[in-house]
Amino acid sequence: MQPSAPGAGGTEPRRPGFRVVGAVLVLLMLSSSVPSALYVLYQQRWDLSSGTITVVFALYAVTVLAGLLLFGSLSDTLGRRPVLAAGLVLAIASMGLFAAARGLAWLLAARAVQGLAVGLATGAMGAALLELAPRSRPALGAQVNSAGPTVGIGLGGIGAGLLVQYGPAPTALSYLLLIGAFALCLAGVARMPESAPGAVPRPGGRLRVTPHRIRVPATARGRFAVLILTIVAVWSVGGFYLSLGPHLALSLLETTNYLVGGATVALLAGAATAAQLLLGGTAALRTAVLGLTGLLAGLALVLLALGLGSAPVFLIATAVLGSGWGAAFLGSFRALSALADPEHRGELTAAVYVFAYLAMSVPAVLAGLLTNVHGLHRTSVGFMAVVAAVCAVALLATLRLAARTRAEGSTV
Repeated sequence: MQPSAPGAGGTEPRRPGFRVVGAVLVLLMLSSSVPSALYVLYQQRWDLSSGTITVVFALYAVTVLAGLLLFGSLSDTLGRRPVLAAGLVLAIASMGLFAAARGLAWLLAARAVQGLAVGLATGAMGAALLELAPRSRPALGAQVNSAGPTVGIGLGGIGAGLLVQYGPAPTALSYLLLIGAFALCLAGVARMPESAPGAVPRPGGRLRVTPHRIRVPATARGRFAVLILTIVAVWSVGGFYLSLGPHLALSLLETTNYLVGGATVALLAGAATAAQLLLGGTAALRTAVLGLTGLLAGLALVLLALGLGSAPVFLIATAVLGSGWGAAFLGSFRALSALADPEHRGELTAAVYVFAYLAMSVPAVLAGLLTNVHGLHRTSVGFMAVVAAVCAVALLATLRLAARTRAEGSTV
């Protein structure tokens, strides 16, 4: 999608809107990780099982996917601004539900509304960042699209951990602050230029919500099957850490300091962001191979940490795992995006997101349910071992794909 000038001449009219959309992306991802730092507290206060917590987490992933598939292209018709505004209103509503939560039903409702907010806004954010990027730095939009989620997840984990441990009203303060931040973003969205070409609906026109098609081109299905293994491995790890990771960190460190749980999420996401920034100019398949190698090393270190009961090894493992996570996702997603022609790229991207969100939610729920039976430690060992096996298969398949690609003379 080519940048389009929203105003007369120069790059300056673009920058305010670009910054606003970047802030919306980071804040939405930040808000999605805030509950991770609070899950242990929710468990203690309301006597919730680990399986229940993972269901709360998974509901977010499922509703994000539903919102993305139902409304992902809505901003092409209505424009980026109204869709972003609607997403922010839903985000504010979800923060209000979290802040007022008094039990499981409140958490489920808040997570569902939050997921719909993110799913609704995702397509508009991605497109607007590409369209509003400064002409002097056209690649900045893609870079923010890639790094923004992990930056937000990291900030949400550490910020919520600090507020929960040291601030008043631990189950409400983070959400109340986010309501204020989202309100400021809503005001910024109202003032930003509309960047979608021809997106103003005709008066009296009927709004049509057309679900995304999910399709992989027949000629690309072999490569898709290879690369999607990496997506599954990456987001299985992400789902586990965002749901049960804080609890595992508190157990290994033998502490009740809630900052530790949030810092664990922040460490994983921060390492992922650093890896993405460092490898941004590296070929996609090479980046995926480096990421899978990092994932395997990180998983091995996690298993070692669990075997030794060592908190320092666990923290090192989380940093290594995060760097592999970021690189593997960046490389595999870029390689997958190149498999379809531009007119079919949205359909293929939708297929990628289906696998990503299913991998984020389903294994996490299974791990949570097994934790109720076998305990967190044994379940974590089994989970990491299974994901390591998937990573090993994905690495071997990706190396073969890279060799075949080099033989064909491709630069992917």
